[in-house]
Amino acid sequence: MTKRLLLSLLAIIALATRADDTIPSPPQLEATAYFLMDATSGAVLAEHNADVQLPPASLTKMMTAYVLANEMAAGRVHKEDMVTVSENAWSQNPIFAGSSLMWIEPGKDVSIEDLERGIVISSGNDSTVAVAEHLAGSEEVFAEMMNTQAQALGMTGSHFVNSHGLPDPSHVVTARDLGILARAIITKFPEHYAIYKERDFTYNNIKQYNRNSLLGEDPSVDGLKTGHTAEAGYCLVASALRNNMRLIAVVMGTKSTKARKNEARSLLNYGFRFFETVEVFGPMHELDKPRVWKGQQDLVSVGLIDKTLLTLPRGKAKSLATNVELNPQLVAPLAVGDQVGTVKLVAGDETLYEAPVVALEAVEPGGFFARLWDTIMMWISSLFAT
Repeated sequence: MTKRLLLSLLAIIALATRADDTIPSPPQLEATAYFLMDATSGAVLAEHNADVQLPPASLTKMMTAYVLANEMAAGRVHKEDMVTVSENAWSQNPIFAGSSLMWIEPGKDVSIEDLERGIVISSGNDSTVAVAEHLAGSEEVFAEMMNTQAQALGMTGSHFVNSHGLPDPSHVVTARDLGILARAIITKFPEHYAIYKERDFTYNNIKQYNRNSLLGEDPSVDGLKTGHTAEAGYCLVASALRNNMRLIAVVMGTKSTKARKNEARSLLNYGFRFFETVEVFGPMHELDKPRVWKGQQDLVSVGLIDKTLLTLPRGKAKSLATNVELNPQLVAPLAVGDQVGTVKLVAGDETLYEAPVVALEAVEPGGFFARLWDTIMMWISSLFAT
């Protein structure tokens, strides 16, 4: 009886331990596609139909704003530059009927600074055309710039034909690509990303409010963009920062503004609740100091040049083990960054991270007699190794 009770207790403990280690499945959202990633490590935490090409609606304006930010960073345009509004960019252009607008007027000059806010906050289709024409001469050429930037970012499932996102059969993106784009905006252009959290923008005496309603409900949310057309449904790309961990959630094809908000919130809450991003190694972290042959020094510092960040199930970082495998014989000369082996971070039988181990310092060749002596010693060492 006592033995049976002991076995039962052990079984309960084992089940409890496994339960603690188990991350529940992501929430099942009422959306055509969704995607959740850590903005710092790039780890994907949840996805559904993430590579299906879908109409992006005004999420397109994230790429328009990204191209503009890139041109400003390159010095080819400045926030104080004035743009003369064309008939195409006029808010009364028939193709804009019923869509979101900044309310710019033809023949009048508008600053790049105002147009950027008109794109990001007011989601103005008119402001996107004004920027496209100013930067590229025409919207068609600007679309080529958008596609060039998309290709450079690795957005392999996206193709842009206009600057605003009004429907076109060839104008498509994927949820994964929007996550990639959001990450680029956040990391590459933080000063421009700050605009995405602004709650309102007034132009031409018309005050408009940011359509990302999560901004007012969750203080950790500071971006990014909403979109809606009949073809695309209600879409939202949102990012939040909690305890130095930043997540990006993409939700496409929901049925209402409330649904896109709630589904994006669910994704973010799931990621923050069950995962954490940890710095496993800092920059220039030494993993070993092995023997180096035929050099001006006998030992060389090897490790990882860049800091190593991992997004892991909460608590799993404590069980990480580091396995370092170095090349059998290291021979000078060695330059900083030369690969000398491999490091793996493992938890049990699972490899969670693998990267090259590199020389953290240069080793110059030794003199003639030193190299000759090391050649003999390497030969002797190889005899014992076999």
